[in-house]
Amino acid sequence: MTSAAVEILGLGLGILGWVGVILACGLPMWQVSAFIDVNIVVAQTIWEGLWMNCVVQSTGQMQCKVYDSILALPPEVQAGRALTVIVALLGLVALMVTVVGAQCTNCIRPGKMKSRIVIAGGAIYILCGVLVLIPLCWFANIVISDFYDPTVPSSQKREMGAALYIGWAATALLLFGGCLICFCSCSQRDETSFPVKYSAPRRPTSNGEYDKKNYV
Repeated sequence: MTSAAVEILGLGLGILGWVGVILACGLPMWQVSAFIDVNIVVAQTIWEGLWMNCVVQSTGQMQCKVYDSILALPPEVQAGRALTVIVALLGLVALMVTVVGAQCTNCIRPGKMKSRIVIAGGAIYILCGVLVLIPLCWFANIVISDFYDPTVPSSQKREMGAALYIGWAATALLLFGGCLICFCSCSQRDETSFPVKYSAPRRPTSNGEYDKKNYV
């Protein structure tokens, strides 16, 4: 019962991480305006995401525009789009695979095959966490490099937006949930694959011979 509960916990964390990746993918706040030097007080804030950029006025009005050309986008944006969409699809596959092989479902009879299916689902969750980590770190590296680059004008400097932090939290949930699923499935398979067999000790009789009931 304990391993089943931990497996459900891992599945729940994986689902939360998957939802977090979808949320981070759709948010336009991957890069935001940096308020430094002469830009401390500005009338508008610029948000840049994977699919659109938005301009937020000081009055609260917001105008968003979807990117016109895909091929004209920077490579980090193109890679971020592709990887986040792939992770969203793989997360759905991992959910279906894990549910099919979970201990709380009867889709497959208990055995080695059921444990292997659950391990595959956990491994897909871990793969999702690794894939989504690539565009997040890529964006963060570009933002930090441009921020400390003296050749970049202050008006073009950016800071890390909320979408990056949501993506990192989702990555942690995916990795932790996938590890829990794999660990519980491996431990369960080890317990069921090697049953312990006991045999009665053979004791000699009064005449020095072993009792025939000890032989099969």
